[in-house]
Amino acid sequence: MLLIAGAVALAGYFAFGGQQHAPEATFTLLSGQKVSTADLKGKVYMVNFWATSCSTCIQEMPQMVDTYNRFKGQGLEFVAVAMSYDTPAYVNNYTVTRQLPFKVALDDGSAARQFGNVQLTPTTFVVDKNGKILKRYVGAPQFSELNQLLDNALKAA
Repeated sequence: MLLIAGAVALAGYFAFGGQQHAPEATFTLLSGQKVSTADLKGKVYMVNFWATSCSTCIQEMPQMVDTYNRFKGQGLEFVAVAMSYDTPAYVNNYTVTRQLPFKVALDDGSAARQFGNVQLTPTTFVVDKNGKILKRYVGAPQFSELNQLLDNALKAA
């Protein structure tokens, strides 16, 4: 019985805890263009799941813009993925009026599923050049920690 419990725990670790690499996912940008995690391989990138109806998402977005602007010159990529329940017109309006400088995608639910069934917003993944997930933030990140993490990842060329 103990052996079975150990095997289940080990399988759970490899299925969840051991799942340290970003999944294969394709994002459909507002422009209709598609970007996949395969396209981002070799780059440090962030995937931020958010919604226009999420007050924490809206509060953190100016800091996300600042973070992106701070690190884009060093090669940071950023995809803000609006949840499937978000109204495309609201996402487009927010993106245009706030002049979001990074890629904004509309999810049909598949990207959220591929990233571990994301349901809470905001949820942000930081991925290194090898496709390894360095950190998953649920809720607004501690931006000083996030900036340090990005700085280290971008320098680790």
